[in-house]
Amino acid sequence: MRKALRWLLSLVVLIGTMGAAGVTAGAATAAGPEAGTDIKDQVLAIPGMSLVEEKPYPGYRFFVLNYKQPVDHRQPWKGTFDQRFTLLHKDTSRPTVFFTSGYNVNTNPRRSEPTTIVDGNQVSMEYRFFTPSRPAPADWSKLDIWQAASDQHRLFKALKPLYTKRWIATGGSKGGMTATYYERFYPRDMDGVVAYVAPNDVVNKEDSAYDRFFDRVGTKECRDRLNAVQREALVRRDALEAKYAAYAAENGYTFTTVGSLDKAFEAVVLDYVWAFWQYSLLADCGSIPVAATATDQEIWDSVDAISGFSAYADQGLETYTPYYYQAGTQLGSPDIKQRHLAGLSRYGYQPPRNFVPASIPMQFQPWVMRDVDTWVRNNARHMLFVYGQNDPWGAEPFHLGYGSRDSYVMTAPGANHGARVSMLKDDEKALATARILEWAGVAPAAVKADAAKARPLAKPDAKLDRKDVERRQTLRP
Repeated sequence: MRKALRWLLSLVVLIGTMGAAGVTAGAATAAGPEAGTDIKDQVLAIPGMSLVEEKPYPGYRFFVLNYKQPVDHRQPWKGTFDQRFTLLHKDTSRPTVFFTSGYNVNTNPRRSEPTTIVDGNQVSMEYRFFTPSRPAPADWSKLDIWQAASDQHRLFKALKPLYTKRWIATGGSKGGMTATYYERFYPRDMDGVVAYVAPNDVVNKEDSAYDRFFDRVGTKECRDRLNAVQREALVRRDALEAKYAAYAAENGYTFTTVGSLDKAFEAVVLDYVWAFWQYSLLADCGSIPVAATATDQEIWDSVDAISGFSAYADQGLETYTPYYYQAGTQLGSPDIKQRHLAGLSRYGYQPPRNFVPASIPMQFQPWVMRDVDTWVRNNARHMLFVYGQNDPWGAEPFHLGYGSRDSYVMTAPGANHGARVSMLKDDEKALATARILEWAGVAPAAVKADAAKARPLAKPDAKLDRKDVERRQTLRP
């Protein structure tokens, strides 16, 4: 009886806290942000909000914060965790951009491209289960795209009474996927979505699009040069694995999760061509050694620089366990044939299950990505998808159907996984910029009359606008 009463009391307290958040939000919506009250005080007055630190930056206020979230949004009384996010505050009279990388959050002041375009505020959220935004103990079944979208929805509802102008969701790669999934589940929250280089693996077992991509990308000369180094690394497996063993011993690397040094070695080598096109440009092909005359050290150095020999060690995988879990349960993962490695590859592209500790159960849900793809085709509204022509992750992009409205898919010529609106052809760049300004409610009259006049509203800032494209060695978007 006492246990039941304690449970009931806990439930009442949690519901009361969340109810208070709703009442506060409702009251602030009616009255708007409190005039004369410091923005930090207003944010920290939101139930469940706490400050980690404030970092000064000219023209802005920048805060690193925690927001208390339910582990399970369907059963919020079953525990909470602190989710880290940052707030780059400019002015409550400006629009706000909701950014996620789909991984850890950068705790230094940065502006995404849409934030620069609309000259707005930016909320950047860490994806659930990435340390330190991980429940303890971790119930991995609560790591899915709906729960993550619900994290964004709940934070948006908490902040919207302060930031009352329009909101744009954005993110690159897994962050672009995240922004898309958020729109699918909560289509009334955002006024627009800008999703960069977002993969769309609708049918996980059908990956022929990637094979076609690698048959055509760049030039034949460059493809042959990359393939030759990759093949040579496997031909010289014994010599290079001896170097790998010494390297692992020197750095304290272990291979319990993947199973063996041999499996880790091959996984790194098989990522080589993919990783080159993901992060490099056609002009970089000249830096690739000639396999036939290269020394073992030159082959090692090239593979290490592009794929990263630390990537599949336990220490390299640990940070990305949440990604591999999602890839193996909902997102899907690519598998390519790499015919030039026939007779040399022992394992092929290994599945995400191999990169997640065996103690964490996983089961793939093939309907999840089909649902998102169907929704986007039939319901996309104010959505922009930007891809890079030479980015492997764009081999399976999002498509728009007859049900989409004021939405676009654009490709930046010659660009890799760092494709941006600024890299599009001039007419598409102008159109994309104009639509983002319009969706955010800040398009000047001249832009409304002529999209060709569209320009970012914020002045350039070399530090704020620095593109921290994290080079995620191994096969991750």
